[in-house]
Amino acid sequence: MNFNDKVILITGASTGIGKEMAKMLAKENCSLALIARRGEILDELAGQIKTKNPNVKSYVCDVAKPDEVNKIVNEVREHFKKIDIAILNAGVGSKSSAEDYSYENAKKTFDVNALGIVNCVENLLPEFIERKDGMIVGVSSLADSRGWQGSGFYCASKAAATILLENLRVELKPFKVKVITVKPGFVETPMTAKNKFPMPFLMSAEKAAKIIISGIKKEKRIIQFPIPTVLGAKLMRIVPEFLFEYISRKNPSNIKD
Repeated sequence: MNFNDKVILITGASTGIGKEMAKMLAKENCSLALIARRGEILDELAGQIKTKNPNVKSYVCDVAKPDEVNKIVNEVREHFKKIDIAILNAGVGSKSSAEDYSYENAKKTFDVNALGIVNCVENLLPEFIERKDGMIVGVSSLADSRGWQGSGFYCASKAAATILLENLRVELKPFKVKVITVKPGFVETPMTAKNKFPMPFLMSAEKAAKIIISGIKKEKRIIQFPIPTVLGAKLMRIVPEFLFEYISRKNPSNIKD
């Protein structure tokens, strides 16, 4: 894929992987619509990027709120006249355990990590399907493999995101709309900075962004990394329940992006 003259929308663009992708894509001959909840940080990033690429505009939006998403996607479309690629990167992480189990915590996590993707896709699909063109890049996580101790809501929300994207990939193929699932392991972000446990194969957000952008250019169905963590996640999927439960109790260091 060539990014020339493409309009790329990025959610969760103010920090972490989203921020690094925005900075790298600014060097391409494309237009960028940067979306995040924190307007001040987002505007600062957009200002920096405009020195390299004037075709950048920032939008404050909470992807968990359907009305906001509808409004902002329409504004992006009105300003840039189209949307070619949507990188749905917005995500939240939260600790969850039997001691602090709550509906509100679960809702917050699912509203952003899973339903945030649904809210965006709902507004993008009519244009993509009519045009028979477009790409959806959804950021899930290798944490979708099992229900790791201490992160049940996070893991479940990422598993939901993975399945939603898989379904879209199948259903949108006749319309020539491409769907890519991104599944990182541990990446240095403000989210993982709060983790108090060891994070094997931790990589920088810059390196993660390079891998993702390379995968988008190659139009990979699934972009997952790093390899040791990918293999570990695959292994965890097939181990017997009793063994997984033992490992999870001994090592509650789940996989978060």
